[in-house]
Amino acid sequence: MLAHVRMLSSRDAVQALLALTIALPLAGAGLLLAHGGGTHPRSASQDHSAALAHPKAARAAPATSGTPAAVARQTASAIVRGPAGIHVKGAALANAATGRILWSTDLTTERPIGSIVKVMTALVVIQAGDLNREITVPASVTAYLDSQDGPSTAGLVIGDRLTALELLEALMLPSGCDAAYTLAQAYGPGTGAFIAKMNAEAQQLGLAGTHFSNFDGMPWPSEYSTWSTPADLITLGLQAMSYPVFAAIASQARYSLPAGDGHHAYAWQNTNPLIGSYPGTTGIKTGDTMAAGNCLLFEASRNGLTLIGVTLGTPGDDITATGPVATKVLNWGFSHF
Repeated sequence: MLAHVRMLSSRDAVQALLALTIALPLAGAGLLLAHGGGTHPRSASQDHSAALAHPKAARAAPATSGTPAAVARQTASAIVRGPAGIHVKGAALANAATGRILWSTDLTTERPIGSIVKVMTALVVIQAGDLNREITVPASVTAYLDSQDGPSTAGLVIGDRLTALELLEALMLPSGCDAAYTLAQAYGPGTGAFIAKMNAEAQQLGLAGTHFSNFDGMPWPSEYSTWSTPADLITLGLQAMSYPVFAAIASQARYSLPAGDGHHAYAWQNTNPLIGSYPGTTGIKTGDTMAAGNCLLFEASRNGLTLIGVTLGTPGDDITATGPVATKVLNWGFSHF
C-alpha cells in the first residue's frame, strides 16, 4: 500500500513538473509579447534605447528567427544600422523636440564645416537684437572678399543701407560672405570682437568640440582654423531654429528686396537643396570648402515629427550632392520613428 502511494506521488510529481515546464515558456512568451515583441519599429526603438546607444550589444545575442525576442532584436538591429548608402565623413540625426540622437557616425569628431558657421553668425546678431537698425555696407568689404578664394556673396553694393534683418536674409539664403562681414563689423563692433562673441556663445551652449576663427566659414586663417562636430551642430541648429525670425528666414526658397531709399534691388535664392524639393523642409544651412567638403545642416517635419540632421564631407562636385544624402537620412528617420 505504501509502495502504491509512493508511485502515485511520483507520478503526480512528474505531471506537475511537466505542467510547469509547459507553462513557463508560455508565460515567458506572453511577457515578451507584452513588452514589445512584434511591435511597430517606433515602439521597438523606444524599448531598445540601450541597444541604440551600444550597437554591438544589439547584435551580440542571436535569437531563433520568428520568436518574439527575435523580432524585437531584429527591429533594434535594423534601427542601429541606420540609413543605407550614406557616404559622409560625419553625420547625425536627432528628434528636434527632444534632442535625442537617433543615428550618427563620427558624432564627436571635429571637422571643418564651411558656411554652416553662418548659423552662429546669425544667432549672435539675433540675440543682440535691434534688427531694424540700418547698416551701411562698408567699403572695406571689397578688400576682404578679394583676400578670400572664391567666396559666395549676396552681391551687396558698397554704400547701400540695409536693415540687419535684410542682411540676415543676404547671409542665410545665398550664403553671403559680404553680408557676414558687414554684420560682424556692425555687431562686434569689428570682426575680432564679433568672433569672440561667437566663441562665447559656443561655450554658453556647451559646444566643447567647436571653435570659430572667422564669421563666415571661409578657410582662413587656414582650412582647419574653424571646426565643429555633428553633435555640436545639432545643438547649434536647435538653438538657432528656436528663434522664429531665424526659422522664418531659413525656410524660405527665395527672398526679393525691391530697390528703396538707400539701397539697390536684390533677389536671393536659398542654397539649401532640400528647400522646395523635400516636402516639409524647414531649414537650415549649407556649407562647403575644400577641407570641409559638402556639408548640410537640415530640418524637416512630417506627421507631427520634426527631425534635425547634419551631414559633413559629402563627396560631390557641389553642394547639391548633399540633397540626395540628406533625403536618405530623413526618409530613414521618418520611417523608423
